[in-house]
Amino acid sequence: MMSEFWNERFAADEYVYGTEPNAFFRQELKKLTPGKILLPGEGEGRNAVFAAQSHWQVTAFDSSVEGRKKAEQLAARQQVQLNYQIDSYDSIDLEAETFDCLALIYTHMPPGSRQAYHRKLSTFLKVGGTVILEGFSKAQIHNNTGGPGNVDMLFSTEELQADFAGFASIDITETDVELSEGPFHQGTAQVIRLVAVK
Repeated sequence: MMSEFWNERFAADEYVYGTEPNAFFRQELKKLTPGKILLPGEGEGRNAVFAAQSHWQVTAFDSSVEGRKKAEQLAARQQVQLNYQIDSYDSIDLEAETFDCLALIYTHMPPGSRQAYHRKLSTFLKVGGTVILEGFSKAQIHNNTGGPGNVDMLFSTEELQADFAGFASIDITETDVELSEGPFHQGTAQVIRLVAVK
């Protein structure tokens, strides 16, 4: 069970991916007018709390009870409100075309389900809404700086283009970054970044 894996990881006292938002997410969110944002697979809440501090109305979900606990502690420290649900990609059920932004930050999914999950999550986004995605590209399989050890769970440009086909615009970049996001994301990494407008 993936929820058991994440509960074990997030049970540590420290924030295993840090408390600062992902740099690409921070950069791209600042370009948008605050509205409603959905953060799937949000873990310990660093990006959700940043969004709330930036005047977004935040809905987040994760399968990890320990992740939510730490997200709520971080939100309380920063004096912001989150709607954080315990849910899975399979069972999450939200109103269609509700959100202005969908942020997928290191949400690596089982290979057979990725496209279906991306398409399902996209239905919750309003027309004109923005997807912000950063994850590890297939080249990251050769590094030990973070990410799943299964190359099929890593992203390619072609896969993401197919997942978000039908969007009005898609901008995808593969690049090297220096990660410093808690003990599990440290050092040079190969990532893929997507900004798409529905």
